[in-house]
Amino acid sequence: MKKNRAVFLDRDGTINEEVGYLGNLEQLRIFPAAFDAVRMINEAGMKVVVVTNQSGVARGFFDEDFVNAVHARTNELFRAQGAFIDRFYYCPHHPTEGIGKYRISCDCRKPAPGMLIKASEELDIDLPGSYVVGDMAKDIELANNVGAGGILVRTGYGKKVKASDIKAACIARDILDATEWIMKDMKN
Repeated sequence: MKKNRAVFLDRDGTINEEVGYLGNLEQLRIFPAAFDAVRMINEAGMKVVVVTNQSGVARGFFDEDFVNAVHARTNELFRAQGAFIDRFYYCPHHPTEGIGKYRISCDCRKPAPGMLIKASEELDIDLPGSYVVGDMAKDIELANNVGAGGILVRTGYGKKVKASDIKAACIARDILDATEWIMKDMKN
């Protein structure tokens, strides 16, 4: 039996502003509420794991080194605010768009569960005891695919998702509202 619980966070539109394809570090703007949310998750003893589709790699908009640079900068910004992200996972693939080895159907592109399964193995995470927070229907579908609680945030693309189109455990205003709901749900 896995011993850790986690909150899996989508990146763009959930912890930072959605800008289309984030193509330079100057575009990276973390939502201020995200710092408080991640600190709260840390204090609860849960893992914080970012899971993000980055098909811009497949499309040739940027490379994997840039994705890693964004994650390193994100980590710096969170650490400066006393918050810690345990791990970042990303999918650089796209099934129909893109170039070379990146143009494939894979098991890591959300809503497929590959990134969460890998995190579960590497960080000893109990997926059904965990949560997925994101701004798209595919984030909620990902949660449902592994038996986790799915929480839609109304930031980023979440403003346009119809509640009737998803099976979410919660629909939250933003990442902090989602985290507060998680803390209450864990007590039940």
